[in-house]
Amino acid sequence: MQYDYSKNKDEHPEPIKAEVKGLIPEWLQGTLIRNGPGLFSLGETRYNHWFDGMALLHSFTIKKGEVTYRSKYLRGDTYNSNTQANRIVVSEMGTMAYPDPCKNIFSKVITFLSHTIPDFTDNCGNNIIKYGNDYHATSETNYIRKIDPITLETQDKVDYLKYLPANIVASHTHYDKEGNSYSMGTCIAEKGKTKYMLFKVPGGSRSDGSPPLKSAEVVCTVPCRSLLTPSYYHSFGMTDNYFVFIEQPLKLDILKMATAYLRRVSWASCMKFHPEDSTLIHLIDRKTKKEVGIKFYTGAMAVYHQVNAFEDDGHVVFDVICYDDNGLYEMFYLDKLKEQMGAETMYCKPTCKRFVLPLSDMGETGEDLVKLKYTTASAVKEKDGKVLCQGEVLCDGVELPRINYNFNGKKYRYSYFCCVDISPVAKKIVKFDAETKQQIEWTGGDGFASEPVFIPRPDAVDEDDGVVLTSVINAKPAQGGFLLVLDGKSFKEIARAGIDVDFHMDMHGYFIPDNS
Repeated sequence: MQYDYSKNKDEHPEPIKAEVKGLIPEWLQGTLIRNGPGLFSLGETRYNHWFDGMALLHSFTIKKGEVTYRSKYLRGDTYNSNTQANRIVVSEMGTMAYPDPCKNIFSKVITFLSHTIPDFTDNCGNNIIKYGNDYHATSETNYIRKIDPITLETQDKVDYLKYLPANIVASHTHYDKEGNSYSMGTCIAEKGKTKYMLFKVPGGSRSDGSPPLKSAEVVCTVPCRSLLTPSYYHSFGMTDNYFVFIEQPLKLDILKMATAYLRRVSWASCMKFHPEDSTLIHLIDRKTKKEVGIKFYTGAMAVYHQVNAFEDDGHVVFDVICYDDNGLYEMFYLDKLKEQMGAETMYCKPTCKRFVLPLSDMGETGEDLVKLKYTTASAVKEKDGKVLCQGEVLCDGVELPRINYNFNGKKYRYSYFCCVDISPVAKKIVKFDAETKQQIEWTGGDGFASEPVFIPRPDAVDEDDGVVLTSVINAKPAQGGFLLVLDGKSFKEIARAGIDVDFHMDMHGYFIPDNS
């Protein structure tokens, strides 16, 4: 049985007590919030792409061995406008909204002007991030939405552009041990320049109660290799001393986006993969706030998720999930998903690759500058001084990576993935050992598993001492879904919390520990 991506889901704002089978560890206390699209049609209108659906938050609160569930639609301006009109009136990346034919000409002119210089959606349906002590639903526009992590109520609308010149901001954020957050955005054509920008948001609350972004500071900027076709990116890497940014040949054409409404095409159609271009790898020194002098590059690839990055003996090592093209995005158009249900389709299977960047380019032309013995990744110095990097394939058919975040930016061994070796819909999750290249699988039978989130045991010494949480959609909706709890070491099930709810397929999530 296949998952119906286009089905509208009900929200359950009141807490529902789960039926727990097995034993949840006493130390596991907190709330897992997950985010993803849940509403795909309003009235006679429907979204074209699964990513465009209205954001539906859901949470699993774990306390004293019990689990409570709730879900709620993100009630931003986009949601409110659409539901009041009972039609899609705010455009998304893959769906351009056009006015009701019954509207007058004045309304149509206003709609046209709003799309020529677009005010993007606040339908933040991709991830949950933390700035200061506040939690936000996010996508990749200049808007995020503050939420109440307990009730899932929608709170303040936050515009990055009030604090930073960021037109587009990545969905994934990094955090350091002091509680500071690091994010990355694109500044388009400001003073004749387009640049990528890494910025820091201090941890904790501001004394005046103002939004944490008011204290944001730009850490560094990287010039875009072309003024009006910036690279699309979804994440970046961070070590103790460096940031790793991949400027891939998956590009947004800004001029085409400005005229998309008039041409009756979506903004997504203005994002193209250019296989003839190389992928630039920018290594940024966190102390100097500048790029290192070595120019690294590799062949054309599309990357959405970085697994981890770390430093080792004069090298920066980073692991990413790679695709040969942009076929993954194209695959999630709802019409294509319906065609694929129950059919064998061509699928661009991702690979998890390890790249190594030597911090010194001392060597002869044609020499491999990588001196680490445990990897076959290479970095060859060329005549013009640039360094061509080739990645080592660690494993394939995996996506939505998570690690023990205590090891983020540090040498690590274990990662946790959704297994997507046959299709992008995961029926298995895996634990991968980068040292031995061994995998352990958990299979959900007829269920569909979400991104696996690792929670370390307090005061744990071993990297894999903890649990892995994943929400599982039952292929038979009438039977409800469940929160799965796996032992981090053995990867065996220790508990599951069943909820009589037809879960939606989500994207990413954030675990908030209960420190009380």
